[in-house]
Amino acid sequence: MDDVNGESVRGGRMSGYEKEEEEKEKRGHAVCLPSPAQSHISAMLKLAKLLHQRAGFRITFVNTEFKHARLLRSHPSFFSTSLDDFQFVTIPDGLPPPSDPDGTQDVPELCEATRTFMPLPFSRLIATLLETSSDESRGVSCILCDGFMSFTATPAARQFNIPLLFFWPVSASSFLAPKHYRAIEEKLRPLAPPKDARSSEANTFLDTVIDWIPGMECMRVRDLPNSFGTKDGDDDFLLNFVLDVVQNTTDLNPTPPMIFHSFEALERDALDALSSISTHIYAIGPLHLLLNQVVHVDDRSHRLKQIKGNLWKENAECLEWLNSKEPKSVMYLNFGSIAFLTQEQLGEFAMGLASSKQPFLWIIRPDLVNQGDSTSANAILPREFLEETKGRGLISGWCPQEEVLNHPSIGGFLTHCGWNSIMESLSVGVPMLCWPCFGDQKGNCRYVCSEWETGLEIGSDVKRDDVERLVRKLMTDDGDDDETGKKLKKRAMEWKKTAHEAALGSAALDFNKLLNYLTSIQN
Repeated sequence: MDDVNGESVRGGRMSGYEKEEEEKEKRGHAVCLPSPAQSHISAMLKLAKLLHQRAGFRITFVNTEFKHARLLRSHPSFFSTSLDDFQFVTIPDGLPPPSDPDGTQDVPELCEATRTFMPLPFSRLIATLLETSSDESRGVSCILCDGFMSFTATPAARQFNIPLLFFWPVSASSFLAPKHYRAIEEKLRPLAPPKDARSSEANTFLDTVIDWIPGMECMRVRDLPNSFGTKDGDDDFLLNFVLDVVQNTTDLNPTPPMIFHSFEALERDALDALSSISTHIYAIGPLHLLLNQVVHVDDRSHRLKQIKGNLWKENAECLEWLNSKEPKSVMYLNFGSIAFLTQEQLGEFAMGLASSKQPFLWIIRPDLVNQGDSTSANAILPREFLEETKGRGLISGWCPQEEVLNHPSIGGFLTHCGWNSIMESLSVGVPMLCWPCFGDQKGNCRYVCSEWETGLEIGSDVKRDDVERLVRKLMTDDGDDDETGKKLKKRAMEWKKTAHEAALGSAALDFNKLLNYLTSIQN
């Protein structure tokens, strides 16, 4: 058999296919360890698919036993779609199973388990993978660790001398906040008002702009992970855990490469500031846009595409419902996988939405509101809301969010400001109403509303009148004398263009740089 140049493939030059297979073998084997949370699993899975499909990496994807069991229930064909070179394995999390097998685990307990219990089972897993490797080329060539799992992965990386990379499925700016938190706290302490200060004094302090930290120039005190001066930071477990995680990842010498789910045009200043922390910073996002560029040419790649990271079963019927609606007419509401609402907050959102007269798609997961033994959305929503909105809205337990946001009927997104949701919204040009709940969500909200100008904030003390007013402002021209809604929509479409340009430009370039780095560290 001859190649196109008339030279024998068998006895001389390799075919293009053989060269590609040889290059893929050189790429090695990545062990991917996401934090056991919906958005983190989903983002890591996208990155793992990119490494596998575009660079030929073998993937071992590590979930906790509890989360993997939920994935299997949500996607019964999960194992059948798994491939020999893209395998899923589990480690225990050390926590007693909750009474609800699909319930949300206690977040502080789960965080603590990542440093007290999970390191040993993860190290044993790595040892097993190394022992069962058929040859050197099929050993573990790198550990791709969610930054919030650093306490779990670092001991194994050191023990077996395996290169470690950190993936942060958050914004670059939200990483800077905990990185400089103690320095910010020290500088602000003399300025903090006394506990019995009037609310006007407290608000003045909370509006103090942190303009002395590169990459955080627009952030205010109230936008920090825990608003300094409003709570005792030493008693905030989650805050201190994040501070410890960031310190643990940046104290390593040398600091491992860091991959952020972001792109240069979106967070140029923050990414530049991070370059002083690590010599290898890669901004690869939006991940789903990069992944959408993969051409599925055979049954094997199509099967891999079907592997999803949702902890709840998706309701695809909502897409059919959206098909019956006018373009840009539907408000989409989703508070994510971890945030909780009180019954009062749910009622305020519901009645504000009802008064807006706007069509809506509202995702209400079973445990969104702590309601005793009741998990029915109809049982916890006000009766007058259900009567007022009958035929105008759809309530769903979960949905394929990327497809929903990309649907032409969606005109706005009421979100908790989780980073994955923001990236998905920016990439399709959908403006946002922001109701941040905790952690990095407050900072994300600040950037969406102030810097990127593609959203409006709903106050933490949510009121139905505010919800009605802001939904109308975003979705219609009713009462929009300053044309705020038009401006937001225009900016949203500009960011859509920029995000798609990044997926073909800066993010694609950073992905290639990441591959070059991974190639350089192969044994």
